[in-house]
Amino acid sequence: GVLLYNHLQQKVRNAEALAQKYKQQQEALSAQLQVVYEHRSRLERSLQKERGEHKKTKEDFLVYKLEAQEALNKEKQDSMNRYGALSSQHKILKNQHDDVKKQLLDLQLQHNSLKLEHRKSLESHSQKLSQLQQQRDSEVTNLQDTVYKLREESKLLRKAHLEVHSQLLGAQAQMEEFRQLKEALQKMPGLR
Repeated sequence: GVLLYNHLQQKVRNAEALAQKYKQQQEALSAQLQVVYEHRSRLERSLQKERGEHKKTKEDFLVYKLEAQEALNKEKQDSMNRYGALSSQHKILKNQHDDVKKQLLDLQLQHNSLKLEHRKSLESHSQKLSQLQQQRDSEVTNLQDTVYKLREESKLLRKAHLEVHSQLLGAQAQMEEFRQLKEALQKMPGLR
């Protein structure tokens, strides 16, 4: 009986030691699993934040692109309107010039005796024509300046578009890295 009792006590002590060992292993595994879960949670929050920033960047770019297109279309329409008005005015002035020239020729045929007066009229006409040509040259120069400014604005818009596109590619590359990291975490035996 004493031998049996001692034998049973030895088995109980061995069982308690084994249970303590298993308990310590379980606690260590639980701690490791908790660390992995926290890391995964942080990665998911970071990925969600990146998605939100990417979406906002895309929306901001679309708004900027729409506003730039509207401004460019408005400026183009204004330039076309100004050009049309100047073209009409030029046509009117040209017709007036033709009428004046015809009248001068008629006056020259009808009034040879008034050559001095005709010469004065011709000088006045030449001065007026010179002023009209100067005005037209000035308006053409203004239109050329406007076209140059529009081209410069177009270059700036293209540059901004390329910068936003580059940022978008960078954001997509980061999202790809997060996706690969997530897949790698899901393949880890500890997570299963």
